[in-house]
Amino acid sequence: MAEIKLFYHENGRIKVSRSLDFLKQTPIDKFLWIDLNNVEGEVESQLESFLKIYIQEEEEMEEIEMSSRYIETSDTLVVNSNFLLSDFETDTVSFILKDDILVTVHDEELPSLLEAAKKITTSPRNYPSGYHVMVGILETRVERDADLIEDIIDKITVLSDTIRDADEDVLMDITQLQERILAIRQNIIEKQRSISNLLKSELMPQELSSKLTIIVKDINSLIDHTKFSFDRLDYLQDTFLGLVNINQNKTTKIFTIVSVIFMPPTLVASIYGQNFARMPFLHNKAGFWISMGMMFLFSGAILLYFRKKRWL
Repeated sequence: MAEIKLFYHENGRIKVSRSLDFLKQTPIDKFLWIDLNNVEGEVESQLESFLKIYIQEEEEMEEIEMSSRYIETSDTLVVNSNFLLSDFETDTVSFILKDDILVTVHDEELPSLLEAAKKITTSPRNYPSGYHVMVGILETRVERDADLIEDIIDKITVLSDTIRDADEDVLMDITQLQERILAIRQNIIEKQRSISNLLKSELMPQELSSKLTIIVKDINSLIDHTKFSFDRLDYLQDTFLGLVNINQNKTTKIFTIVSVIFMPPTLVASIYGQNFARMPFLHNKAGFWISMGMMFLFSGAILLYFRKKRWL
């Protein structure tokens, strides 16, 4: 849903307007954050003209080169960052900072931005400028990434407990969790690079350096967690494949034993099935029972041998 939110200071509080006309009628220094959610190009053009900024096209925002994801001029900062959605797809958020006003541009409703909006309206003193808002959004996003990792760790634990009774669906679950872990890892590494650049920025207020440093440390911790989780999934995958091989070997072993047990009776039956004129017990009244006894004797001997070798 297309929506524009204008966060501004008034009487020590932070209020929200959704009118573009309100922006043009209010002193610009009152504004803190302008959030553009899937708005039309005409709205973006009006904001570009009014704020003297450039809002990148979607293709530019999604470029993977660092020169496209982080741009700093004498008075403007542009940071493009991917935010994970609930289905682990990504939506690129463009942060544009100029004259202490933050402009965010995105195409999806993002919980991280909604949570950040609640924080700044309940604690206005902690967010005197757009720089503070951007750092607050990044903090919230990293917290959500941590929650995603914790959720995956819980799922890995459940898989680990049920791996003995696993079927082919478990292998698909493991693969899916691996893909999600990789998506999270790629996402947070990209943020690590952006925040590292923000720490070097001359435009970033020095008071925010400590918060950015803490975020980087949190991201490093999350990277370690993703590596551990991925290694654990690799271990579960190897364990699952090992169990499959064991079960297959057991099945093969059973068929092999059955085949070996029936080989002597088959041999005896084959011999007496030949059309020779003179064969032992051929005209004996007990010949049939003698041949059957030989079959059972040989089979029993093989069974006893297998048990003695503990192959059964």
